Amino acid sequence: MPKTQLTKTRIDRTQPGNRDVIYWDRGLPRFGLRVKSTGVKSFVVQYRNRQTGRSKRKTIGQYGPTMSLNDAREIARGMLADVVRGGDPVADAQFLRQSPSVADLAEQYLAEHAVPKKRPASVRNDRSMLDRYVIPHLGHLRVFEVTYKDVQRLHNRMAQTPYQANRTLALLSKTFELSIRWGMRKDNPARGVEKFAEEKRQRWLSDDELNRLMKALSDHPNQIAANAIRLQLLTGARIGEVLSSTWEDFALDRGVWIKPSHHTKQKRTEHLPLSRASIELLTRMHAESFSYSRFLFPGRSPDQPYRDLKAFWRSVTKTAELADYRIHDNRHTHASHLVSSGLSLPIVGRLLGHTNPSTTQRYAHLADDPLREAAEVMARKMSKE
Repeated sequence: MPKTQLTKTRIDRTQPGNRDVIYWDRGLPRFGLRVKSTGVKSFVVQYRNRQTGRSKRKTIGQYGPTMSLNDAREIARGMLADVVRGGDPVADAQFLRQSPSVADLAEQYLAEHAVPKKRPASVRNDRSMLDRYVIPHLGHLRVFEVTYKDVQRLHNRMAQTPYQANRTLALLSKTFELSIRWGMRKDNPARGVEKFAEEKRQRWLSDDELNRLMKALSDHPNQIAANAIRLQLLTGARIGEVLSSTWEDFALDRGVWIKPSHHTKQKRTEHLPLSRASIELLTRMHAESFSYSRFLFPGRSPDQPYRDLKAFWRSVTKTAELADYRIHDNRHTHASHLVSSGLSLPIVGRLLGHTNPSTTQRYAHLADDPLREAAEVMARKMSKE
């Protein structure tokens, strides 16, 4: 191969022949200009891999407005310096092309972790967060490229929805933790990103609001959905546990709801004692629908449970004139009325399936009500003196 002192003038004057030719630069060994028979001129480097001894050639880029001779020389010097340190520019380029993107990582997370190990509702939530927030902003990046700053920027964009932002951050952290185990990168860029402060909801129904809700449930034509809400209020269960429950889960003769582990948030079997009203409701429902479906609340098809109560819930809360009240708040209503009636926080926590006592602690101030009433007993007696 010919050697020459590469200059801009010489490159511009070089004409293509009937075959590809490489002109090696005398000033920088192993750096050259390849001139194709088509007239395309590109800069290349030639080097030998120090581990394998194999000779490799790497194209730096095409000569033209976006790459000058000086630019190419600087890039070549950097590549050749990497080779001296044991690097391999060709292998590195192949790694970049084959390296998975965040979108690829998201699919692998769902297929290999979420679907086999999480409840279907949790998988749906994860998929929604990935599709709505993660992939639009980070999906195009290679997994190894994502930095702490990238994750922080995405989290900050969601400042108006702090709860959702924190759940997305937790999902990202878990996903990147798995990427380390899968050999995609060596650290977790989500680790250390500070969560937003979350304001815990303190919404539950007063006696008057509860009466209005019960009336709206009685008047609604969809009594399958109405019974689901009644059972949730009576038991304090999560609405997902209610809708997915089957008749096999209930021992009505013993008054117990045996929640299977794959339906509970804690992934453990729970035994929930049922009140007399709950048993009466379930007994009536059992007589009406047991032969029709194994589910307490069948959907359009009897072999599938009721999926979505959103439209029903909007209708009922509008009729009952309940503002800013969600289905999940029924758990808060159940707990708050139990605590304010004198039941201890540990007992209420066990009924709700809380594994962490601090979760039930939000109702602590309500426990003062029966104590204050008891304290008034002596005061009333003394006032009669």
